[in-house]
Amino acid sequence: MTLNRRQFTQAAAALAAGGAAPLVFAADTLKIGYVSPQTGPLAPFGEADKWVIDQMKTAFKDGIGVGGKKFAVQIVLKDSQSNPNRAGEVANDLILKEKVALVLTAGTPETANPVSDACELNEVPCISSVVPWQPWFFGRKGDPAKGFAWTYHLFWGLEDVIANFTSGWKTLPTNKKVGGLFPNDGDGNAWGDKELGFPKPLAQMGFTLVDPGRFQNGTQDFSAQIAAFKKDGVEIVTGVVIPPDAKTFLTQARQQGFRPKIITLGKALLFPGAIDALGDLGDGLSTEVWWSPSHPFTSSLTKQSAKALAEAYETGAKKQWTQPIGFAHALFEVAADALARARSQKAADVRDAVAATSLATVVGPVKWGGQGPFRNVSKTPLVLGQWGKGSRYRHELTIVNNEAAPNIPVGGALRPMPG
Repeated sequence: MTLNRRQFTQAAAALAAGGAAPLVFAADTLKIGYVSPQTGPLAPFGEADKWVIDQMKTAFKDGIGVGGKKFAVQIVLKDSQSNPNRAGEVANDLILKEKVALVLTAGTPETANPVSDACELNEVPCISSVVPWQPWFFGRKGDPAKGFAWTYHLFWGLEDVIANFTSGWKTLPTNKKVGGLFPNDGDGNAWGDKELGFPKPLAQMGFTLVDPGRFQNGTQDFSAQIAAFKKDGVEIVTGVVIPPDAKTFLTQARQQGFRPKIITLGKALLFPGAIDALGDLGDGLSTEVWWSPSHPFTSSLTKQSAKALAEAYETGAKKQWTQPIGFAHALFEVAADALARARSQKAADVRDAVAATSLATVVGPVKWGGQGPFRNVSKTPLVLGQWGKGSRYRHELTIVNNEAAPNIPVGGALRPMPG
């Protein structure tokens, strides 16, 4: 059975008159692009994404209203493969081939920065996360006076991670000598930067930083760093390394008789899988905590508390909760809220709605233009956590210092590394 144009128009008009939506709306789809590392050394950052996207398919099953018009929602996930060049390529695919209305991205500067750059260049709105704001903003040559036109970011900054790490360290007796592990990548260069990173505030607080210099990700030998730390009597080790490098360093430090009192590393120690892979070396390691089941926030989209969201993941994915769940979920919260407020699906209208966001999410309040150092950055809270042997899982993460965010409850105090 076929309809010519006139018959189709008459049928649509009859449906509209009868109170049903015209047929022409049925095929309208709004696409949201998502880029994260699904494979490669940074894959733990994207481990929960497919589960979160399945959750969003349910949340969006009735579509989203944009500018008085209802759209079916399609989420297009692309794998950056932990490679900056690949991240930029798949972002361009989303923009130019898939014609997405909005791009979401998360998981270290190696993914989020090239994706944000592609969106800025092509004038497509983008919301990014899971990168401290300094490597995201300054790593992209951001001008504080101008900011960016199309790209918006939600996460904490190096000032927050420094405050959390040092607040924890001050609770234990040490000689305040700190060994730094800063690789030659976006995070490592930012954390080790003499002005923006750790060196200046550590010196101001009376800590001595021993920085043996940059190394390449994937290095197989940390003997030079360990020798430098032993020579200077380092009792605290910090830095920002990928999980395989943490395992190499920690294994070799134990073999070479280097036993610091505190080991607090960013990036590598975030994930239960990485800690379990360390065996007994995992006990006592500390790290930043950007999201956990004990965070006192609720999703604007599903009305789940942080605890309920983590429990749903553990039940559905059959895995221990992991920090990126909250931020992957929150990116979709912000996207849904902005799209619902946008005047149309046009890029500028969606961008303006993103910029005007003021939303309570499962990772905390998100608001640009007042909750961060620049108009493109909205800061989220950060606390300090420590891994220990668990009751339900092999290792469990306990929040041990909340001086920087007192509304997030602690579950214990920082203890020195065993032995």
